[in-house]
Amino acid sequence: MSSVGESVSTCCGRRHACSSLIYRLNGLGNAMFYRMLNVVTSATYETRRVRKQITVLQALDVAKTQLYHFTTIIISGMGFFTDAYDLFSISLITDLLGRIYFSDGKLPTGAAVVVNGTALVGTVLGQIFFGWLGDRMGRKHIYGVTLKLMVLCSVASGLSFSRKPKDVIATLCFFRFWLGIGIGGDYPLSATIMSEYANKKTRGTFIAAVFAMQGLGNVAAGAVVLIISARFKNTPAYKTDQFGQADYVWRIVLMLGAIPALLTYYWRMKMPETARYTALITKNLKQAASDMTSVLDIEIPTEKEEMDLLARQDEFGLFSTKFFHRYGRELLGTTMCWLVLDIVFYPLNLFMKPIFNSIGWFEDTGNLDPLQQTYSIARTHAIIILSGTLPGFLFTVIFIDKLGRIRIQLVGFTMMTIFILGLAGPYSKWSHNKSTHIGFAVIYAFIFFFANFGPNSTTFILPTEIFPTRLRSTCHGISGAVGKIGAIIGVIWFLLYGQHAIQNALLMLAGCNLVGIMFTLALPESKGMSLEDITGEIDEVEELPIGSPGTDEADFIHSVVV
Repeated sequence: MSSVGESVSTCCGRRHACSSLIYRLNGLGNAMFYRMLNVVTSATYETRRVRKQITVLQALDVAKTQLYHFTTIIISGMGFFTDAYDLFSISLITDLLGRIYFSDGKLPTGAAVVVNGTALVGTVLGQIFFGWLGDRMGRKHIYGVTLKLMVLCSVASGLSFSRKPKDVIATLCFFRFWLGIGIGGDYPLSATIMSEYANKKTRGTFIAAVFAMQGLGNVAAGAVVLIISARFKNTPAYKTDQFGQADYVWRIVLMLGAIPALLTYYWRMKMPETARYTALITKNLKQAASDMTSVLDIEIPTEKEEMDLLARQDEFGLFSTKFFHRYGRELLGTTMCWLVLDIVFYPLNLFMKPIFNSIGWFEDTGNLDPLQQTYSIARTHAIIILSGTLPGFLFTVIFIDKLGRIRIQLVGFTMMTIFILGLAGPYSKWSHNKSTHIGFAVIYAFIFFFANFGPNSTTFILPTEIFPTRLRSTCHGISGAVGKIGAIIGVIWFLLYGQHAIQNALLMLAGCNLVGIMFTLALPESKGMSLEDITGEIDEVEELPIGSPGTDEADFIHSVVV
C-alpha cells in the first residue's frame, strides 16, 4: 500500500510540475501575442498600475523641458561622440598601418584581429565593472573616472616606443584595451544619468539624442581622416618620405579623440547625483530635492510619510530568484537583441572597405600611395554615414516617443534583413557590373538607416527604463557587454571567414536579424511611463482592465486604448 501511495504522490507531483510549466509557457506566449498585436494594429496596449509616487520623482516626471535637459544631453552625448570616434576611426587607418609597417603592405590576419578587437574586449569589461560601480557608488562618482581613462588612453594610443612593427602594434593594442574599458563604462553611466534626469513624456527623445552623438562621432572620424590625409598628402615632405609622413597621420587621428571628452570634464564634475539614485538608493529625499531644484526650475515639497514607501522597497539582488522571476525575461531580451545587433552592425561598419572592394568600388590599391588609399576609404565611409547613419538617428529622436521602442526595434530588424538580402541575393551582379555600384551603396546606406532608426538606438534605450534603479546601471552594463561580445564574434568571424565569402557573410548577418525580431517580442513597451511605473520598484497596487490577459500569466497588464 505504501508503494502505491508513493506512486500516486510521484504522479501527482509530476502532473503539478508539468501543469506549472505549461502555465508559464502559455503566459509567455500571451505576452508575445499582445506585443505583436500592439505592433501590427492601431490599438495600443499599456500597463496600468495604481501607485503612490514619491514627490521628487513625480516632479521630475512632469517637469517641463528646460535648458539643463539639453545641457545634460551635450555633457552625456560628448562621451558617446568620443566613444564612436575612437571605436570606428581604427577601421580607417588599419590599411595604413599595413602599408607603413609590413613589407607586403597588409596587416597579417592575426594583427588585424587584435587591432580591431582589442578595444571591444576592453569595452565588455568596462561595461560590466563600471555599470556595477555606478549602482554601488553613484553615477556621478564614476562618471569622471571613465572620462579620465578615455582622455589618457586616446592620447597614449598614438604613442609607441620604437618603429618595429610588433612594438607598434603591441603598444597600440595595450592602450586601446584600456581605452575600451573607459568607453565601456561610459555606456551604462551616460544612459542611466539621462534616463533618470528626463521627464516621462520626452525621456526616449533625450536618451536617443545622447546616443545619436555616436553618429556625429562616426562622421567626425571620417572627416578628420580626410582633412589630415589631404593636409599631409600635399606637403613637400610627403613627396620624399611617404611612409614617414603617413606615420604621423594615424597617430594624430587617434590622439585627437581625447579632445571632445576633455572639453566636457568640468561640467561632468559639476553635475549633481541623479535624484532617483539619491532618493531610492541612498534614501535621502531632502538631498534629492535640493539637487534637482539647484539645476531645474521646479518646486518639490517634502513629505515625511514618503520614507515609509522607501522602507518597503524590495532589496533583492541581481542573482536572486526573485530578480530572475521579475526581470529575467527582460534581461534575456535586452542581452540577446544587443548581441545579434552587434554581430551584424560592427562587421558592416568596421569592414566597409573589404565589402565595397569586393564589388570593385575602389581602384587597385597597388597603384595608390598610402594616403590616397586612406583618403578614398574615409570618403566612402563618410558618404555612407551621412546618407544613412545620421538620418536614422534623427528619425529615432523625432519618433521614439510617438511610435514606441518596440515598434521601432521590430521595424528596424525587419528592414535590415530585407536590405541585407537585397545585397546578398544578386551579389554577382553587384560585383560584375560597375553601373550598379551606386545602387549597392544606396542599399548599404539604408541598412545603416534602419539600424539606427531601429535596434542600434532602442537596444541602448530599453535597458535604462525596464530595470529597477538599484540595478539599472548594472543591467545596462550586462546588456551592452553581451552586445560587445557579439561585436567581437562578428569581427573575428568576418576577418577569418567572412571576407573570403561576402555573399555568405551577408546571408548569415540577415539570419541574426531574424533572431533579434524573436527576442524583441518578449520585451515590454516603456513609452510615456514613469520609470517606477515600468519597474514596479515602489509599493503599488495593480488594476486588471476588462478584456486584458491575466497578470499571473505573463506579468504584462494591457488595456486597449481606442
